[in-house]
Amino acid sequence: MQYITDLHIHSKYSRATSKETDIENLNKWARIKGVNVLATGDFTHPLWLKELKEVLELAEAGLYKFKNQSASRRTKNNNGFGLNGNHNHQPEVRFILNTEISSIYSKNGKTRKIHNLVFAPSFEVVEKINTHLGWIGNLKSDGRPILGLDAKELAKIVFNISPECMIIPAHAWTPWFSIFGSFSGFNSIEECFEEYTKNIFAIETGLSSDPEMNWRLTKLDKITLISNSDAHSPAKIGREVNILEGEEISYNLIKEAIKSGAYADDSSKLRIIKTIEFFPEEGKYHWDGHRNCDLCLEPEESLKYNNLCPRCGKPLTIGVMNRVCQLADRKAGERPEKFIPFEHMIPLEEIIADVLGIGTGTKGVLEHYKNLIKGLGNEFRVLLSATKGEIASLSMPEIAEAIERVRQGKISIKPGYDGEFGKISVFGENEERPKTRGGQETLF
Repeated sequence: MQYITDLHIHSKYSRATSKETDIENLNKWARIKGVNVLATGDFTHPLWLKELKEVLELAEAGLYKFKNQSASRRTKNNNGFGLNGNHNHQPEVRFILNTEISSIYSKNGKTRKIHNLVFAPSFEVVEKINTHLGWIGNLKSDGRPILGLDAKELAKIVFNISPECMIIPAHAWTPWFSIFGSFSGFNSIEECFEEYTKNIFAIETGLSSDPEMNWRLTKLDKITLISNSDAHSPAKIGREVNILEGEEISYNLIKEAIKSGAYADDSSKLRIIKTIEFFPEEGKYHWDGHRNCDLCLEPEESLKYNNLCPRCGKPLTIGVMNRVCQLADRKAGERPEKFIPFEHMIPLEEIIADVLGIGTGTKGVLEHYKNLIKGLGNEFRVLLSATKGEIASLSMPEIAEAIERVRQGKISIKPGYDGEFGKISVFGENEERPKTRGGQETLF
């Protein structure tokens, strides 16, 4: 059996998140997307932890489920997506307890700003972690708390409480807040975690990088590369995911699958068989640039200007591709002996919006989206395995063609930079998009 996992999201208690991000909506949208295992996010926040305890119950060891599954399926909001009944492609969602910690501190004469994901096997362990971290900083201030805590010290606290916990550096290449970030990170995992490096067996690639970029660093060959959505609203779940395969699932099996990574063998009860990735150019820190000057540059161009904006003279925001090139000791296109395969994908709503030439969230886009979910069960079924004929019969041939092009990587992208998401086009600028008869209203 395959399990689609998204191991990094945020709750309504984090900054810049949707107020709709509660467990019921997360549970609903995980089923719409086809996600089987979803992180809770933000377990350090007292109010969110209180809600988690109230609405989740233990399922498999270390994994939890929403208590009120049957009532959730009857809600009005679910009806629009055809989620009533027992559709073959509807997952029963499991939740894994996790949070993200923002560590801001000084080390070796430089300010460091590192985000780390922390996973715990039980609410009891979570309570102990929260008690200890609460002595250091204010956990009520934000779902992702900011602590003046060295990442190594965070690891010491967490692993002393429970060796079953996991710490995974989040969005490892983001310029401002990550382990390898160009502005405040390190050049290696060892430099960051020191003696606790042995406990760090995975990193999160983030939206602006993919595994192929990370393969350019031989020191990451034994590090598992995982991919998650970092969703700030329920509808963004599943932008990136990990696909696991096995006969059963639990917290410890997920941990062992991540720890084994590409080195898992046929005897493994659960293993990662693939990750689903953003096209990294779509990430908002892929190339270098200066948003205020509307300037986006490839790494080679930035070097010509000494990493200074040629329009205003201020420092450029050095993006992920540039930073990878700085640390790489392999040529582009080379890869390690063992690796986990990956596949690029674009969220379904974005594909539909591009085909129709209208914005995401608009009525026409949502109508096609709902029809496809009703007919095929969930978004990953539509994106990864449905035939062109199935998709066309539930929407339109151009949408089926667009999904096929995305599967083949036949798209055009304007890379993201300095906080601006990249712009993706499935149909080229000179290709005629499908026309709606008499305007958008005819679509439904």
